[in-house]
Amino acid sequence: MSQMTAAGLASRLTAAPHVGQGRAGLAKVALARFNELLADPRAAGIAQMTDAAPVRALLLGIAAHSPFLWRLIKAEPPRLLHLLDNVPEAQLAQVLARLGEACASQTDVASLMRLLRKAKQETALLIALADLGGVWSVVEVTRALSQAADCFVALALRFALGDSRLLLPDPAHPETGCGLVVLALGKHGALELNYSSDVDLVVFFDPACAAVPAEADPAPIYVRITKTLARLLQERTGDGYVLRVDLRLRPDPGSTAIAIALPAAFHYYETLGQNWERAALIKARPVAGDLELGRQFLADLAPFIWRKFFDYAAIADIHAMKRQIHAVRGHAEVTVAGHDVKLGRGGIREIEFFVQTQQLIFGGRRVHLRGARTLDMLVALQQDGWVTEGAVADLTAAYLYLRGIEHRLQMLADEQTQRLPGDAAALKQFAQFCGTATLRAFSIELTRHLLRVEAHYALLFEHAPGLDTQAGSLVFTGTADDPDTLATLRKLGFRDAALAAETVRGWHFGRRAAVQSPRAREVLTELVPGLLEAFAGSGDPDAALANFDAALARMPAAIELFSLLKSNATLRELFGDILGGAPRLASIIAQRPHVLDAAIDPAIADAAALEARVAMTLQRAQSTEDFLDALRDLAQDEMFAIGVRLLSGRVDPGDAALAYTALAEVFLRAALAHVESAFAREHGLVPSGRCMVLGMGKLGSREMTAASDLDLILIFDFDPENPESDGARKLHAVTFYARLTQRLVSALTVATRRGKLYDVDLRLRPSGGKGPLATQARGFIAYQTSEAETWEHMALTRARFVAGDAVFGGVIERAIRAILARPFPEADLRRDVVAMRRLIAAEKGEADGGDLKLAAGGLLDIEFIAQYLVLRHARNSPEIMAQATAAVLAIALRNGLIAPDSGQDLLDAHRLYSNVTQMQRLLLESGADPNKAGEGVKRRIAAAGDLPDFRRLARELNETRAKVRAIFTSLLSPDDVLPARPEEGT
Repeated sequence: MSQMTAAGLASRLTAAPHVGQGRAGLAKVALARFNELLADPRAAGIAQMTDAAPVRALLLGIAAHSPFLWRLIKAEPPRLLHLLDNVPEAQLAQVLARLGEACASQTDVASLMRLLRKAKQETALLIALADLGGVWSVVEVTRALSQAADCFVALALRFALGDSRLLLPDPAHPETGCGLVVLALGKHGALELNYSSDVDLVVFFDPACAAVPAEADPAPIYVRITKTLARLLQERTGDGYVLRVDLRLRPDPGSTAIAIALPAAFHYYETLGQNWERAALIKARPVAGDLELGRQFLADLAPFIWRKFFDYAAIADIHAMKRQIHAVRGHAEVTVAGHDVKLGRGGIREIEFFVQTQQLIFGGRRVHLRGARTLDMLVALQQDGWVTEGAVADLTAAYLYLRGIEHRLQMLADEQTQRLPGDAAALKQFAQFCGTATLRAFSIELTRHLLRVEAHYALLFEHAPGLDTQAGSLVFTGTADDPDTLATLRKLGFRDAALAAETVRGWHFGRRAAVQSPRAREVLTELVPGLLEAFAGSGDPDAALANFDAALARMPAAIELFSLLKSNATLRELFGDILGGAPRLASIIAQRPHVLDAAIDPAIADAAALEARVAMTLQRAQSTEDFLDALRDLAQDEMFAIGVRLLSGRVDPGDAALAYTALAEVFLRAALAHVESAFAREHGLVPSGRCMVLGMGKLGSREMTAASDLDLILIFDFDPENPESDGARKLHAVTFYARLTQRLVSALTVATRRGKLYDVDLRLRPSGGKGPLATQARGFIAYQTSEAETWEHMALTRARFVAGDAVFGGVIERAIRAILARPFPEADLRRDVVAMRRLIAAEKGEADGGDLKLAAGGLLDIEFIAQYLVLRHARNSPEIMAQATAAVLAIALRNGLIAPDSGQDLLDAHRLYSNVTQMQRLLLESGADPNKAGEGVKRRIAAAGDLPDFRRLARELNETRAKVRAIFTSLLSPDDVLPARPEEGT
């Protein structure tokens, strides 16, 4: 290719990120990456195109600043050439049209997911090129992102509908007459989507739809369709994901299913709907399913959204929301480094609230003020005389500028972030990515826009009432109950308002040591209204208040905690959730209030970041005691952070399992390294000696919970000709590694003043509890090859190297794969698996429906099926030797190793059991009966299973157990039926 297409994207470039001058630093890195791309044989033609300075500048800028975009470019260079050489508007339409045609004939879920993800990659790169190159404006970029999201959601739903039980009149267009509609809210609904934004979706259905089979309950059908839709879009595969889906803007998400009947939704909005929900519905737009059903619903809902009379009360509510947002650390002032361009002062949210508030006030009588797009409505407000021409000009310019900054923040790593780097060097580099040569110029321009937005927003809200008037009367002075205060407490959801008032009054009287200082009571006085509102949002305010009072009784001082909660509304809400539904986490906060800081960051640290944090923390340890305490302190902080993110919905249970596992691996590696170092100082090293640790059970399969122990096997090797360590106190290698194992177990399990780290189980080693603590490699392989029983091979299917010598670990893992790939006689294998299941049932019981693992048809049945499938098919399908149970089932389903209905039922059951188990382990102490837990705990456990209440969860679990046990019996014991189901219970 020697010439660019006349109307192609490359010929229209007018901008590019700034890389800097010279061949040093960033410019050198960018040039090296650029040359590496050109050297790729697949990149033929790109070199000629980059003779044009704008194309070269754009690619160098991406190479310098955006790892995410550069990965997309390197993965498929011909795709880059095609995008640069074609008209971007037509190219976007063609990508989405081709996707629609390809998806129309798909019946395989894996193939469909791959098509969607490949299209997402192509549209993401196309839109980024058009944005960074100045070809499209911010408005055109957000519209393109929204159009792509519309297509992805619609096609995913079409597939989910085709795979449902609905009686669809037109299978080629299953959305016709399906009775379900997906509404997009927020920026997606307004066609203003961010580059890496979540999509806020709400799913409604018509329970009287003719497509619902006779005698069928429509709710489970539509909930299952919605689950499938979300999974198709957001489940991460080797090709990434399509869209992160947020379903929490539905009515009362804490107590409703993810698909809601239209009559119930209408009743909710009409009777319980809040002003923030009215503001959210301004941008609502049907994007998939029965679009006419959605349009009619929104038309019927118009009286709720648009009040006939001027609605000044909305100002107070929305201003309260904005003030709570500002309470989050880093949002309170106009800054540059670390500033949040969305939620911070002068940010995008202030522009949106500026517009939405006035829409809610005046839109009831002025239909032309009911539009969804922010800039369009700014102009409409000015034309109607409510906003000055100068304000429109300032806010429009700021909106376009800040949205551009927001997109570039998200292009760095495809993360949903709006926060600028806090580090000066990183901020300077980001300024260059935005096309600004110097940080000073970038800072001046950004600050100018932020200050102008802040000024206009402040004028709008200068007479709004304070937050402390919103809840009603809350007076706790004197000795008698104030009737208005009791009424307010009842309105907030306290069942025993008098007891609540007496408890708070007791704090003011200093009945707890933590509130006996004048300063503590002073801070508490300011905190109480917001704290009670936070407790009200927990679902069980009485329990939250009682738990907080109990925590105060154990605390010698509380000013630090009070100050944190007073200054941060988000933390107050989170604190209320924890106290109302997770007393295990609440006790940690009472002892270590600083852990709340970790809860602000929505991201879970990856393994590398954790390793670095552990290394930095442990460098300061002067002794083994210091090391053990530091390790436990760090573990409690990180486990708390994961638990809070799981509780708040920032991560799903599957991601929490991976995070708990990664955490355990990091601390296991740190403990082993410390123990080896200390041991070497006493006994030296074994020449040619090496050891590794196998993770078994939940650790091996990366399915750990907040309460999991560590199933480990330590394996070692040495030179038989030179078996003694070389230190002052020599030990034979066998003794050396046995004692090293003892030290490692002690480091992990011993209870110091900071508590215990993990329980450790070594019983899965050869010969179980009777064998040596450490196992020699040759003996391990020989045992597993010649002596091990089937149940030991079953356990081996989850074995994985987790710590120690990585090269040696690879040797052992390859040996394990060879062992698992041997032929196992089918009849013997089935007999042994069933026998082991019977043995466990005889020893531990399987009739308790409250035990999700051991109950008949529970998690253990699924795990045994997965382990059976590995041993049965690993020889011919080696890819099935994946450690995670769900991965094994998915591979078996894809390869036809299990009946499609059975495979999908097992995957659904495993997801349900795992999600509910994660939440139970997080919220309840070991052995606690969830049936006896408080309502807040029960609701959260039910929500983990995507069900609205605990009663429905119990029914779903009981039905699932029966289904799983039937599959287990038919697959493994067809001629010898096992007990069908346990007693009912969760």
